Amino acid sequence: MKKRGQTKRYSIDYEKIKMKTKKPKLMMQGHTDEIFTPKYAIKPLLQFLKKDWKIWECAWGKGSLAKHFEEEGFVVVGDKTTDFLNEYENHDIIITNPPYSKKEDFLRRAFELGKPFAFLLPLTTLEGIKRGELFKKYGIQLIIPNRRINFIMPNKQGGAWFQVAWFCYGLNLPEQLNFVELDKSS
Repeated sequence: MKKRGQTKRYSIDYEKIKMKTKKPKLMMQGHTDEIFTPKYAIKPLLQFLKKDWKIWECAWGKGSLAKHFEEEGFVVVGDKTTDFLNEYENHDIIITNPPYSKKEDFLRRAFELGKPFAFLLPLTTLEGIKRGELFKKYGIQLIIPNRRINFIMPNKQGGAWFQVAWFCYGLNLPEQLNFVELDKSS
C-alpha cells in the first residue's frame, strides 16, 4: 500500500516505443520537391514587376509558374533541363518556387548573379545561420500573404500546412516586410 507522500515510479523502455511523426511525408527523408504554384500566388508580386522584364523560371517543374507569367504578358525563359546552380539564361529577373531542399543553394546562386529575384519560400527560410549571413550581407525583402497558399501537390488535397512568402531582392519594395491580402479567386 502506498504511504502518504510517496510517489509511484514508472520505468519507460524507450526502445520498445515506436515514435510516430506528424511531419508531412513531403519533408521526410526521400521526400519530393514537387510543389506546384497556383496562379493566384503570383498576384501579390505582379505590381512590383516591370512588364518588359524577361523572367527566368529556373526551377521549371511542369512549367505551371512560367505559364502563369506568360498569361500575364511576360516573356519567360527556362525549361526543365536547365540546371540553375551551374547554368545561366539571359534574364532581367529570376522568379521561381525553388525546390525547398535546395533553397539555400538557390539563394546563394541568385545573390551571386546580382540580378533581381523573387523566390516563393517557406517563412522558415528566415531561420538558419548560413541563410542569415546571406540576408545580412545582401539584404532581403518579403511579400507576405495574409493566408496560406494551397499548393498543387501530387496525391494531396487541401491547404498547405506551412506559410510562404515571396523572398525578394532588387525589387525596391516599399518596406522590408510587405503584408498583402491574398485573393484566391482567378
